[in-house]
Amino acid sequence: MVRMYDLTQRLSVHTPPWPSYMPLQIQYFKRIAGAHMGQGANGQIIKTSNHVGTHIDGEIHFHACGRPIGDVPLEELCGEGVVVDISDAVEDYSLYSPQLLMDRAEIRQGDILIINTGYHRYAWDQPESDEVRYMVKHPGPDPEFHKWALEMKFKWIGVDCGSADHPMNTILRDWHPKLFQEAEAKLKKDHGKSWDEMYPPQEYYQVMHIKLFPAGLIHAENLGGEIDALKNKRTWIGCFPWKGIEMESSICRIVAFEFGA
Repeated sequence: MVRMYDLTQRLSVHTPPWPSYMPLQIQYFKRIAGAHMGQGANGQIIKTSNHVGTHIDGEIHFHACGRPIGDVPLEELCGEGVVVDISDAVEDYSLYSPQLLMDRAEIRQGDILIINTGYHRYAWDQPESDEVRYMVKHPGPDPEFHKWALEMKFKWIGVDCGSADHPMNTILRDWHPKLFQEAEAKLKKDHGKSWDEMYPPQEYYQVMHIKLFPAGLIHAENLGGEIDALKNKRTWIGCFPWKGIEMESSICRIVAFEFGA
């Protein structure tokens, strides 16, 4: 017997895209009653960026010589993995380390690694919805994390928040200077260093994208759904994007399969 867990966020015109990206737009071009050029069926036109709701970033999102998402075989998008729950150990602007994850679950080389920061609870359709907190204040990886990810040869990484990078290692730092001051104060309190001391921009700007994608290590963002049901569990995970041969990334469905459940 197999039990399936849907780790996908609900998709709507209300789902916020990554800041500055085009949101989802849906329009009827025909209706059952015959309005708008035809009758007998409903038909819609959809216009969107690839970074709305649960999606997987492809190699060419940041690496021009990489593969488009449609050229990544399903064997690389599906396989054994683990959902690591660190939600009780992180807060706004926190850093998470490889050791924090390894202390909570069995993580193997070649896994699909999904990180539950708990910030899916601030997604657009949740009771605690907070778009700024979800996109700009979520936790992110410490300075050693991307090196560990490469050493572990993960198939891909998934996160339940706005980005696999810390938001203050993205352009959001410049767009939200007051929030950056908050993050800087927390970093100095927790680690005794300024942001640029701990994360020199020339080395760490969007490091999870820029340094991992050329190695074929991509990631999915904005996971949610039933993620809390898989607290530190090993399982079989599948990511199912569109097979778009020119697409730099894709909206996708992510499912965990628990065998023998």
